[in-house]
Amino acid sequence: MAQLQAVRGTLLLQSHGFSQLATHFDPHGQIAWGYMHAEPRPCFTPTLLRELKAWGDALVGAIDDPAQTGAKYFVVASRVPGIFSLGGDLDLFMRLIEMRDREALYRYAIACIDCSYAVHSHLNRPDVTSIALVQGQALGGGFESALAANVLIAERGAKLGLPEILFNLFPGMGAMSFLGRRVGYSLAEKIIRSGKLYLAEELYEMGVVDVLAEMGAGETAVHEYVRREEKSRNGILALRAAREVSQPVPYEELVRITEIWVDAALRLQPRDLRMMERLVSRQTGKVGNVAATASNAFGA
Repeated sequence: MAQLQAVRGTLLLQSHGFSQLATHFDPHGQIAWGYMHAEPRPCFTPTLLRELKAWGDALVGAIDDPAQTGAKYFVVASRVPGIFSLGGDLDLFMRLIEMRDREALYRYAIACIDCSYAVHSHLNRPDVTSIALVQGQALGGGFESALAANVLIAERGAKLGLPEILFNLFPGMGAMSFLGRRVGYSLAEKIIRSGKLYLAEELYEMGVVDVLAEMGAGETAVHEYVRREEKSRNGILALRAAREVSQPVPYEELVRITEIWVDAALRLQPRDLRMMERLVSRQTGKVGNVAATASNAFGA
């Protein structure tokens, strides 16, 4: 009976019927995979945010249920070729800013940090490790969400960046908190101010990327990382717990920064919104060439 319940639990983790998130659970490695594929653009749509939250809740339910095979690792990845995530829903941003709807913009921002905090806090379960697998471009909030993970794995040639400063804003859903704790706040601010797209190789040398995988070998790199962690899991998890004591990222910190971001977004001028609109248009029309899109749109 217990074995049958465990099988049913495994199936539940794999068959939520999501529309913008494909999930899979490997019971042998105890690895849960979540592949994002938002529409009409691969960004954090309200639908995708709800599905990520529901997936996390399902993982917690399985982890806490002794009758189920729970996840020890969960991986956030993408099914969109060449793109991890374009970040925040800029089209939604523009509409809410033009309507002066602070409350709706704030709710969206909180939904973003709720997902990032769940990733960063490894679902508030000490024996779980969160992994971000970046294959292709990770822009703005896409980069922020990858930074939130306990382990950031990126393939060679992937491009990651925080372009918000180029339309007179800043990345307000965790970039300063997560990046600052990885590489120091001086370098974090330099990266944010630059608005530049960085190669995964550059970020690996800076200490932003934890594991640099060969192009096309991201999933293999995840499995290799899991095998390495399993060999020293007790020490690695204890070290992570110590780091979280010495360098905590309180949820309240993320909320306060998000409030600053919302107020800054509402101060954007028409010229800033035109730049944002230009990027949305190019992203929609050229999803397969996002790196060139960002460079052309911002003159980077």
